[in-house]
Amino acid sequence: MQHSGVAFGTSGARGLVTAMTDRVCFAYTVGYLRHLATLGEFAPGTDVAVAGDLRPSTPHILRACVAAITHMGGRPVFCGFVPTPALCLYAFGRGIPSLMVTGSHIPADRNGIKFNRAHGEFLKSDEAAMREEDVDLPDSLFDGSAALISPPILPPVTDVVPGFIARYRDFFGSDALSGLTLGIYQHSAVGRDVLVHIVEALGGRAVPLGRMEDFIPVDTEAVRPEDATLARQWASDGELDAILTTDGDSDRPLLADRAGDWLRGDVLGILAARFLGACAVTTPVSSNSALELSGFASDVRRTRIGSPFVVAAMTEAAAAGSLPSVGYEANGGFLLGSDVTRNGRTLRALPTRDSVLPMLCALVAARDAGMDLAELVRTLPPRFTLSDRLVEMPTAQSRDRIARLSEDPVQGAEALGLCKICGPLASVDETDGLRMTFADGRVVHLRPSGNAPELRVYVEADSPEQAQTLLRAGLDAVSLWREQA
Repeated sequence: MQHSGVAFGTSGARGLVTAMTDRVCFAYTVGYLRHLATLGEFAPGTDVAVAGDLRPSTPHILRACVAAITHMGGRPVFCGFVPTPALCLYAFGRGIPSLMVTGSHIPADRNGIKFNRAHGEFLKSDEAAMREEDVDLPDSLFDGSAALISPPILPPVTDVVPGFIARYRDFFGSDALSGLTLGIYQHSAVGRDVLVHIVEALGGRAVPLGRMEDFIPVDTEAVRPEDATLARQWASDGELDAILTTDGDSDRPLLADRAGDWLRGDVLGILAARFLGACAVTTPVSSNSALELSGFASDVRRTRIGSPFVVAAMTEAAAAGSLPSVGYEANGGFLLGSDVTRNGRTLRALPTRDSVLPMLCALVAARDAGMDLAELVRTLPPRFTLSDRLVEMPTAQSRDRIARLSEDPVQGAEALGLCKICGPLASVDETDGLRMTFADGRVVHLRPSGNAPELRVYVEADSPEQAQTLLRAGLDAVSLWREQA
């Protein structure tokens, strides 16, 4: 890990493609399986499910992972190029380990491996234990450039998509989207065709849009200006009731209303949790505080950013009897920590990020209420969040600047010019990065990205205009850090 630069981020091992050699990916997979062996979840003869996204580098990483599984005596089950939640649904249902080769939303010059336990996501405690595993690599397998001398052929595909589609059809019903015309922004998402099939299975009319052959890093938390423009163009003729898309590995949703305006992921999470009648809701500290103001959940838990933290707290809530227990992230990824029954139909727990479920919840809730999505959003308390990122900001530099700011946040907030906009600093939260709440209720949250050399800036305010002004001010202020030693 130290020599390659490939390290654990908020969701699996991530690194530059040039650093993710066959040798490095092989070593990671061996360490992963050795850790699972200590837990009784892997032994020679165990099936291990694998899948990947559509990045150009994904096939070579998949082959290295398959080689490592075979080397350890496991039986690789190749599920093809499918959404991460489709892989997890299959693997969790069979009680077998699984890994997904994906860099999610980060640029194509990077990639990653997301590891799963037999019945749920890899938690931070698993990552720590995996780091301690001794891995001996047979040098005879690799050439001088750390490439496999004889890379394996990927096994025949085990089709996991039909079961994934049936999950939603059986819960919502085959006419749940009847009468709706839904655009599917396909770009380079691995689930782009699966999403079309799901919409059609639920009775909706799917209109594929914007399919691309080159990989596009769609970030559901920081929507590209190009994607905002495209959505409004597609919506301009009034034919579409909504537009649906996902990030690269299709575990994070992005849903636009009839006007082509993308909904924030944390707003989508509130709508989905309310629709499902959740008693316990777990979400990171960066998510919209309209959740608490809505009042439907009696048990709200706030965590650090990253699905492993959400999964851990969501699972604790379920164990404590707060049911149904759900979780979501500001990027929109929705996690079902317990079974949910609605209208006599039960949806089984899926404790990993799911992009499809929250979008369907919002669409069905709006249809049942005779509203469009924009009207449904207006039923929530008026709190507005925005986020963006300062790119090419080294993580170490971000952490150093935030640590210095934390030493005297009052003076730091004034130096950044934020007090001129929001008034005096009222409180700070260091659960993950530095979250500053000001006297007028506005919030600025600074946090280094766990996946790329970026500084994330989150804001919250009482109006979209206030949020936009504050986001711009926050980005302008921290952009000076990039120029300073």
